[in-house]
Amino acid sequence: MKQWHENREAMPLDFAGWQVQEPNPGFRRSGKLVLLSLHFRLTEQTAYMRISTGFFALTAVTAALYGAAIAAADDAAPPQGAPAAAAAAAPAAQPTAVVVTVNGVAITRAELDRATQAFLAQNRMPAPTDPDQKKKMEEAAQEQMVTEEVLYQAAKKEEVPDLDKQVAAKFDEVKAQFPDPEDLAKALKKNGITEQELKDLLQRDVVIGAYIAKQSAAEPAVTTEQAKAFYDENLDKFKKPESVRASHILIKFAPKATDEEKQAARKKADELLAKLKGGADFAEVAKQESADTSAKQGGDLGEFGRGQMVKPFEDAAFGLKPGDLSEVVESQFGYHIIKSTGKTEAQTVPFAEVQAKIVQYLTETQGQKRMAAKIAELKKAATIVPAGQEK
Repeated sequence: MKQWHENREAMPLDFAGWQVQEPNPGFRRSGKLVLLSLHFRLTEQTAYMRISTGFFALTAVTAALYGAAIAAADDAAPPQGAPAAAAAAAPAAQPTAVVVTVNGVAITRAELDRATQAFLAQNRMPAPTDPDQKKKMEEAAQEQMVTEEVLYQAAKKEEVPDLDKQVAAKFDEVKAQFPDPEDLAKALKKNGITEQELKDLLQRDVVIGAYIAKQSAAEPAVTTEQAKAFYDENLDKFKKPESVRASHILIKFAPKATDEEKQAARKKADELLAKLKGGADFAEVAKQESADTSAKQGGDLGEFGRGQMVKPFEDAAFGLKPGDLSEVVESQFGYHIIKSTGKTEAQTVPFAEVQAKIVQYLTETQGQKRMAAKIAELKKAATIVPAGQEK
């Protein structure tokens, strides 16, 4: 049943009705293929964001293994619409066939297939049947692998402290996805790699991650002056609308309640209101009589803005002065008695309250730009040769 408060948990107030918008960290988790880029490509933007969460990216093989673990836990029912029979009948390309080389390092068909399968496993999507969709997905996966390769070739020239320990920790994370060690062995076999090859791939991720972290932090930190300039140029983003804090007591009636049932509920609400006006403690009455989950907190609903409550409740709550009691308010959920416990007028949040978040946002944005430039530089300097274009 719909809640009287219009899903308040899904609409939390932030510091000013504005939240730092981080760059898109990955792909949209939906049942549809995102045709242009699939949000799967490790682009210049996503490369930085992987590090901003303390993590570069699992390799295609590792992601596929995670997918295998999930499938094992769910008894691996084939995705609806998955063309299993058609896929089995299609002629398979040679796994060792080279699809592209990066500075002489070959990326094979098997590696590309694993990258594509990883995307499907992570998003629980069926394999595409449309040739154009399949081609776009493979192009996106190939672009990711090229980006990772140029990064790795640059990254492996630099030393990574405690590399072995970091790789061991990542391998433990992979093992933890498999309750039975035999399941891991089966997943490795299915993906055509050995345990040592998996560790090598995990090491690659650690090395690339360390490189991106170093490159992203190469420039001076964001200054207070820069943060203040951003604040002044975006004041509209820091306006906090009017809000109130209130408690309430709910006397419910069923959606299809009879007139007699509604009258009984109204009578009880009127009696409770008279009791409160006579000096009874609101919190104690709420704990004993309210049918809402907030009863445990004495009816306290916390702070909320307009648009977060059903209209009759909102109008009554915003019309009260702090400390005032409402009359009995009817909504589709029952009868409410509301007590205002605070009110905050619309305001612009002071710079001091949002400075840290602005610095975080600018730091991530600048790091993203630096990483974008570095990847573009590495790709420009690299010799990238797709299959069939060799001289």
